[in-house]
Amino acid sequence: MIDSYQYDITEYKAGGFGMKPVESIREVPLTIIINGREAVTLLCTGKYPEELAVGFLKSDAFLQSPEQVQDIVVEEDEERIVVRVEVCHDPWKDRVIERSITSGCGKGTNFGRNVATISRRRLDGDIRVRPERILELVNELHRRSTLYCRTRGCHNSSLCSADEMLLFREDIGRHNAIDMICGRCFLHNESVSDRMIVSTGRVASEILLKVVRMGVPIMVSTAVATRFSVELARKTGITLVGNVKDDSFWVYNDPGRILME
Repeated sequence: MIDSYQYDITEYKAGGFGMKPVESIREVPLTIIINGREAVTLLCTGKYPEELAVGFLKSDAFLQSPEQVQDIVVEEDEERIVVRVEVCHDPWKDRVIERSITSGCGKGTNFGRNVATISRRRLDGDIRVRPERILELVNELHRRSTLYCRTRGCHNSSLCSADEMLLFREDIGRHNAIDMICGRCFLHNESVSDRMIVSTGRVASEILLKVVRMGVPIMVSTAVATRFSVELARKTGITLVGNVKDDSFWVYNDPGRILME
């Protein structure tokens, strides 16, 4: 799949103008239709459309179990992707559509309902990680970020154990990258109670909500967290780490999951 396009642009540098070839990351609308009704249109690179669609539906509470998914059909061309998901239950029953403007791509999420529901959840995953391993995993995340190095236009997220990186995804939004990971684990019925998410990008509340709904007990980001995210982390018990640098990071909330020797 083509994930970037090359253009000749004009660059101003050192007091003068010159021509320069650059790569721009692909951006395409992906519409998710569940049981014949449109759920959302996301903007993405077009990678892993099945994982992205299912991950979004899982994180937005359209799906609770992989057994509910009967069929997934992807229709794709250069300008648009449509993912049609058929499920065995009524995903729209008793559902109030209340879209909020969030800091991510797409139409937003059912924010109020998600916060009210997830704030009552406690994450008790049994995973312990050494501080130096967090730094090593972030370095590995940067090494794998080849699309970002070429385009400077994407975020990167990964699913990790306490010792190694297990799954890597990249997209124009960190929301999409995390939903891809969620979709992959959901479709394969993989437990994530002893895993952590390592990601680039600011930890806004909708990002933390996705990670909590997945059931991942540790969230690590190279960027900082918002106040709402910190409050949600402390209510749910998720370990939240941010502002990871070469030899340092901030721990916003940690119920004993980071081994402080």
